[in-house]
Amino acid sequence: MKHLKTLLAVGAVAAAAALPATAQEEPFTVGFIHVGSTGDMGWSFTHDQGRIAMDEHFGDAVETVMAESVAEGADAERVMTQMILGGADMIVATSFGFGPAVNAVAEQFPDVYFEHATGFMRDHPNVSTYNARFYEGRAVTGHIAGHMTESNIVGYIGSYPIPTVIRGMNSAFLHAREVNPDVEFRMIFVGTWFDPALEADAAQALIDQGADVILQHTDSTAPHAVSQEAGTFAFGQASDMAQFKPAPRITSVIDNWGPFYIDRVQAAMDGTWEQQDAWEGFAEERIILGEITGPVPDEVRASALALRDSIASGEYHPFTGPINMQDGTPWLAEGETPEDGPLAGMNFFVEGITAELQN
Repeated sequence: MKHLKTLLAVGAVAAAAALPATAQEEPFTVGFIHVGSTGDMGWSFTHDQGRIAMDEHFGDAVETVMAESVAEGADAERVMTQMILGGADMIVATSFGFGPAVNAVAEQFPDVYFEHATGFMRDHPNVSTYNARFYEGRAVTGHIAGHMTESNIVGYIGSYPIPTVIRGMNSAFLHAREVNPDVEFRMIFVGTWFDPALEADAAQALIDQGADVILQHTDSTAPHAVSQEAGTFAFGQASDMAQFKPAPRITSVIDNWGPFYIDRVQAAMDGTWEQQDAWEGFAEERIILGEITGPVPDEVRASALALRDSIASGEYHPFTGPINMQDGTPWLAEGETPEDGPLAGMNFFVEGITAELQN
């Protein structure tokens, strides 16, 4: 059975030992590069779970190398280059900020396939991007949060003010406000994807402001630990965060990357790989709603599942007008839904959110 070669992205990076892959004799080698630790129980963890699923699917036909906690920029270029010189046939870069490095290295190695998570830069034909429609899951968690809050204050911990985070905040707010017109959202951007201490401080600050439900687009379980201590509710991000069931964790928006990685590696091995911009959600099971636990009333559980199903079927779009921007400027008219381009670039809060969008 093959093994994972781990490249530690601290100081010098150990070169991967795999030789260049051939169709018959050598395994196809895939290098994964992560901005955080695969032990974060969030974003990087779920991508590594996808790698493991791919590993198990292909057996000895595929080998993987992995580097975690890689700084965006020059370090990322160095790590990807060493992976390729060590024999990697495909690079999977799992953070938005890796985009410039991915495209710089792709230009140097046109015969290597690149898959970049949450990115938009496809400057070379060997670079593809992929994402998940996390905002679909945020609609459901916002719906539940609007029902569950008693203080009418929901806290939301964001990583960076980038479109994928802003979309999730807006989606959660719109669906919380739909079931609870009195709900307010308090928001904090912590400027990191994974820092348990900062995330815990943010959760406590929001609870101190009256929030009794905490949502997050950061990767550690620290907000759950704070919520458990405070007796408030929380929602899992990226992974199920099941260690906090049945409460404070209510449900989770779970990322499911394994099938995507299997499809893309198979296409590369078959010679059918093409550049694409994949953006999938509930319908493709790229995201999955975790079990709804805790003291959620049966009717709220049922309405949340019905919302999920209507999104998955295409019957309902989480951004359906009328929706205004935060300053009151109309964005979507009655019944109108956005094209993917403007939605992908969302850089504003919707009307009703009072927090300032930090730039």
